[in-house]
Amino acid sequence: MRVIAVSTLKAFWKDHSRHRDAEGPTLAWYRDVLKADWSKPSDVKQQFGNASILQDGRVVFNIAGNKYRIVVWINFPYRVVYIRFIGTHQQYDAIDAQTV
Repeated sequence: MRVIAVSTLKAFWKDHSRHRDAEGPTLAWYRDVLKADWSKPSDVKQQFGNASILQDGRVVFNIAGNKYRIVVWINFPYRVVYIRFIGTHQQYDAIDAQTV
């Protein structure tokens, strides 16, 4: 899979010192996604059992023991993962994961 834009992840832990602990887990997630070849939502669930599959290619991943969440939109035919949001559970609760 191709991941667009990893800079969103980096900015999260670099710009906010209280989130520096997210670096290792998000990089591990990123490396796993790069190696993946998902053609449908069930492929995501097979690899990441705790992922929440939303409508229209949206997926929510729990990171760092559920401390953080990453929301992505996946274009399955083109094998591209677009990072739409990364944040704490509290920050996640304040957004609409379907439209972010």
